Amino acid sequence: MKIAMLTYSVKPRGGVVHAIEVSEALQRRGHDVELMALARPGESLFRGTSVPVRLVRHTPVDAPFDLRIEAMLEAYAEGLRPLLGSHDIVHAQDCLSANAALQLRDEGVIDHVIRTVHHVDDFTSPSLIECQERSIVAPDHVLCVSAPWVQRLRDEFGVEAGIVPNGVDTHRFRPPKDQAEREDARRRAGVEGRLAVLTVGGVEPRKGSMTLLEGFARLRQALPYRDPILLIAGGSTLFDYRHEVERFDARVRELDLTRHVKRLGALEPDEIERLFRAADVFAFPSVKEGFGLAALEALSAGLPLVASDLDVFRGFLTHGDSALLHPVNDAPALAQALARVAREPELRAHLRAGGARVVAGFGWDASGEAHEDEYDLLASMAR
Repeated sequence: MKIAMLTYSVKPRGGVVHAIEVSEALQRRGHDVELMALARPGESLFRGTSVPVRLVRHTPVDAPFDLRIEAMLEAYAEGLRPLLGSHDIVHAQDCLSANAALQLRDEGVIDHVIRTVHHVDDFTSPSLIECQERSIVAPDHVLCVSAPWVQRLRDEFGVEAGIVPNGVDTHRFRPPKDQAEREDARRRAGVEGRLAVLTVGGVEPRKGSMTLLEGFARLRQALPYRDPILLIAGGSTLFDYRHEVERFDARVRELDLTRHVKRLGALEPDEIERLFRAADVFAFPSVKEGFGLAALEALSAGLPLVASDLDVFRGFLTHGDSALLHPVNDAPALAQALARVAREPELRAHLRAGGARVVAGFGWDASGEAHEDEYDLLASMAR
């Protein structure tokens, strides 16, 4: 099959990683795959890939948010117009790329659109609310990466979705080869002699960032002799979370944690991988996730995982075996779980072993095979 895989960004967000990895897995299965993404002038995909990459350039306009979204959508649709038309499969990974593809389908440029719904956001802007809803109800076939979201689409939108698994690259996300590699990673991260708590995803409401901050403050009170430090990596997103970031930074100052909380922003892939090898524990107190790919990456890197007790997490994590799960938005429970991991070496070893068993069941090649089955299903429905 000739496949066009569409994503809205070139930054290392979970949906973009999923698009790259699935594209490469489908290529290994013999398919002709092109990855297409929206990018500003001068931007490139955050890491190399074996599949051809087509970037649709757009220059952000100085306008209110809804008009900026409209301009991005129009730029993507126009940029895709000459690239699509000969593909057997057009597969969008987000609402923006789905709407661009749907515009071309409705004009007769392409025959169909598949969309993977990773999760449903609580948007407030009219443009994104409309973009998201149309991208769920209008495609010819919809997929999800976890069973709870299949059920939610059925209940809330009347949409029947297929399910495709996520995976993890165990060559990139791995434990340190030896103590020397770990010490080098910790030196580069500036966490020598400290308890390093890592999270990936930036500061935004969906990630439970304020709960993480409050829990970390309690952890420092509980374990002052370990001098805990919080590392927050990533955070490049289409959406504007400046007010959440301002609120977060103000609370950091109130708690006198400026020297102990490091917002690192978007990093190169090798820098992210090195952080996983430098850290002592991974915290993932999300309020909502489609799957939680960063949690799987942490397990693959051999990090003990503390995460919120979400239904999507319970789909692959077991409390006390592969992770410690705490109630959503419960900062004291998060702090208690992090302190347990820090204090109990037997628990750390147990969680690492449980995490390794989980990782063994998540390969991108299996995801590629599942996508192939869904594409065949779409073809049979079209006949």
